[in-house]
Amino acid sequence: MDYAAKDYSKLIGMEGFSETLLKNHFTLYQGYVTNTNKVLNTLAQMLADDKASAYEYAEMKRRLGWEWNGMRLHELYFGNLGGDGKLDAGGKLAKKMAASFGSVEAWEKDFRATGAMRGIGWVVLYEDSSDGRLVNFWINEHDTAHPAGCRPLLIMDVFEHAYMTDYGIKRADYIGAFFRNIDWASAEGRL
Repeated sequence: MDYAAKDYSKLIGMEGFSETLLKNHFTLYQGYVTNTNKVLNTLAQMLADDKASAYEYAEMKRRLGWEWNGMRLHELYFGNLGGDGKLDAGGKLAKKMAASFGSVEAWEKDFRATGAMRGIGWVVLYEDSSDGRLVNFWINEHDTAHPAGCRPLLIMDVFEHAYMTDYGIKRADYIGAFFRNIDWASAEGRL
């Protein structure tokens, strides 16, 4: 059964994100879904045709991580947008942020600084499933650098397609718009 792209059109009209930027971003995400299905179907056919030891099979397996994580990271990203950006200071997530970083403000300073780093990729707030600690990670490519055993809670796309249309090279302005639109209930629900 193929994966279907989810509908995030409810985000159109979100302050700080133009309709053009969002529609382009949705199209990019839909491409990841399409390519994930193509890779999975090709791998299944190669396996059925006894071609699992072929070079092409190995390369398709490697490609799967890129397409799959491109699909899933975008779903998580769009899923944690559309809110009012107000974190419940007494909520479970805010308490974990304070325990892990010393304060919510220290967490936000670290998350924003990570997002402002040179390069393309993702910023992800992860929960370490072994001890519950929260850690902000820079993910350079979809398929590399994800910490083993950690659950993604809040995801910010910092590839150029996520902001260049509206902000040019002013990534900090995009990060500000991102924070104003976080759906904290979604992020907290991932704990």
